[in-house]
Amino acid sequence: MKKYLFYIVKYVKWIYSLYFYMGNLFMRLLKIFVKPDDKLILFISFGGRKFDDSPKAIYDEMLQDSRFKDYKLVWAFTDPTKFSIPVGEKIKTDTLTYFITALKARVWITNSTVERGLSFKGKHTLYFNTWHGTPLKKMGEDISQNTKSFRGKGKATYDVFLAQGEYEAEVFSRAFKIDNDKIYVIGLPRNDVYSAYTKESCEILKSKLNIPRDKKVVLYAPTFREYEADAAGQRTLSIPVNFENLRKRLSDDWVVLFRAHYEVAKALKIQDDEFIRDMSSYPSLEDLMIVSDVLISDYSSMFFDYSVMHKPMLCFAYDYERYAKERGMYFDIREYLPFASKESELLRLIEDSDKVEYSHATKRFQEKFVTAYGTAAKQSLNLIYQSLESLG
Repeated sequence: MKKYLFYIVKYVKWIYSLYFYMGNLFMRLLKIFVKPDDKLILFISFGGRKFDDSPKAIYDEMLQDSRFKDYKLVWAFTDPTKFSIPVGEKIKTDTLTYFITALKARVWITNSTVERGLSFKGKHTLYFNTWHGTPLKKMGEDISQNTKSFRGKGKATYDVFLAQGEYEAEVFSRAFKIDNDKIYVIGLPRNDVYSAYTKESCEILKSKLNIPRDKKVVLYAPTFREYEADAAGQRTLSIPVNFENLRKRLSDDWVVLFRAHYEVAKALKIQDDEFIRDMSSYPSLEDLMIVSDVLISDYSSMFFDYSVMHKPMLCFAYDYERYAKERGMYFDIREYLPFASKESELLRLIEDSDKVEYSHATKRFQEKFVTAYGTAAKQSLNLIYQSLESLG
């Protein structure tokens, strides 16, 4: 029932409008009774569903930085019992405690949003948004009114917004109406690890994941389609791949790590065995990207992050025309990467993925779209500390 209520608030426009205006009125009243805490930092990743991504990379770096030793660190989760954090406090999202904590906090660190579809940031709060990927599909103001994608009513109130390159900075500035001087092209903290991985670290991960050392690894990570849902509003995904065909052609040399987008992970029933490994609930996407030899996706921002490693990337664009029409795209990804529109073509691309031109295509993609990476977590802490010092 709770998931269904979230769905209708997010996708039924008149219900969202009611929630937005009534919720903001409540927050303005609540703000009168809440005293700000200058030593409180609030973290939330993917709306509280995860303990990962750039907010965690910043948190991990913060634990090693003496400048923040006196700060109270709070993580918000949809289910706090599922996560263990080494330092700090856990709270539950969408509760009175959550909204009071958000009002008190001096710093918000997130990769999506803190305000839960509302608009209540105070002047004393530093809103630090890393976002969760470079945009390939249209975002914010660029989304057509005719699509089913969520468009919030509140204005962007970010004080710092991170980007990996000028392409990304330009898109977000326009789509989210963010002033250029608030966008910092320093990379995403979660991606620092990709510029530092080694062959030895890959071997350690293979052992950790019980992948035979002599097997090559495909990471297959399709994204979801907003227009595919069941009667209850649960996102679904129909992938035109017969995994038995993949097994017959590839199982002697390959292992496939399947990573579904969280919106559809529970709806998909993937048979998990030695060849197909369902890694949708595995906590570290970074591990999967590092251990893999090849990435297969469709229209995911994961391409941008993975490109830093210069490993082959394959685009399985079996429904490109429909997706581009229904969702909207900034550019045709097929112009930059090896792509397939049918299963047979995809199999051939995997088998040929060690060709040098595939890695060269990745490198060209990275050089065009991802110009900053490697030290984003440290630079983020410097920005946060400098901002706090300047605010007094």
